[in-house]
Amino acid sequence: MVDKARMKFEDTVEELSKLRGRHTELVSVYIPAGFNINTVARQLEGEASTASNIKSKNTRKAVLDALERIMRELKLYKQTPENGMAIFAGNVSEVEGQEDIKLWVIEPLQPLKVRLYRCDQEFVLEPLKEMTEVTEVYGLVVMDRKEATIGLLEGKQIKVLRKLTSGVPGKYRAGGQSSVRFERIREGMAKEFYRRIAEAMKELFFNMPKLKGILLGGPIPTKEDFLKEGELVTVLKEKVIGMRNLGDTDEHGLKMLVEGSSDILAQQEIIHEKKLLEKFFELLGKHPDKVAYGKENVEKAISFGAVDMVILSKKIGKQEIIEMTKKAESISAKVEIVSVETPEGEQFYNLSGIGAILRYSYQ
Repeated sequence: MVDKARMKFEDTVEELSKLRGRHTELVSVYIPAGFNINTVARQLEGEASTASNIKSKNTRKAVLDALERIMRELKLYKQTPENGMAIFAGNVSEVEGQEDIKLWVIEPLQPLKVRLYRCDQEFVLEPLKEMTEVTEVYGLVVMDRKEATIGLLEGKQIKVLRKLTSGVPGKYRAGGQSSVRFERIREGMAKEFYRRIAEAMKELFFNMPKLKGILLGGPIPTKEDFLKEGELVTVLKEKVIGMRNLGDTDEHGLKMLVEGSSDILAQQEIIHEKKLLEKFFELLGKHPDKVAYGKENVEKAISFGAVDMVILSKKIGKQEIIEMTKKAESISAKVEIVSVETPEGEQFYNLSGIGAILRYSYQ
């Protein structure tokens, strides 16, 4: 499904990335989520005083005008938006000596963690570009018998959601306890800990629509025992897409789990695309009246309200994607965008790169 807010966000970031100032007169301001917006406004007043010392008259005027536009904008907000905000302003005139101050205000897709003020010949966009890479999230669990950390991977960001400890004693028993009885107590406590981990995973992941899969890390055989004995609900057990042998069960363990699963993560999107396109080509071969391909044919099917899903190749270009997405959404059809990184994706692009799976035959 195409997210219109995400597309608008990506288009704005792409637009900003193409702009260049003649001098260091493009201003970037990042305000982190939860940060006091009035503090930033006061900081910019100080920056305006400093900018008054810029030697070049044109650059000085452009920076001061950009700061004035930003400070005026900040006065419209009582507090920082939930995810923070990024503001860009500067002289984007292509004619030397002329001024054309433009302003952009972006509320990010995810909470901003960066606080930044910079004047340069280009806007600072790296923190926002990272967010454009997020299309889904993955659950992360690293565990042994004593400790577990549950986290989330969003794009390149790893969030810690919960930490758990078990209280399971070490292998050395207290004096007077038989080894059999002591081991039985340890096993019972371990199973109870597995159950608590499973409950936490259910609470955190069960109603997460963007959850693409779960990665599980830990020593052998603890993670395997957890899947057998942890009473993890079937829906989440089926979401486990990979396991890795790890010793760390803290935040560093989450990082090691992600680094060790790069092959799995890359493959997941490919698998989704292959299944989708295999369905399209199967219908094309067996039930050609259930699909349409080529821009003209797909638009005709949309005009009849017959389209369930529009499939678009990334290679057809952003403007074409935006145009077709708007038409599909006008009849509440789903939209999927596929790459050309698979044979199916290449074949689909060669077929026009625009296709549809129909709700019903309209011809």
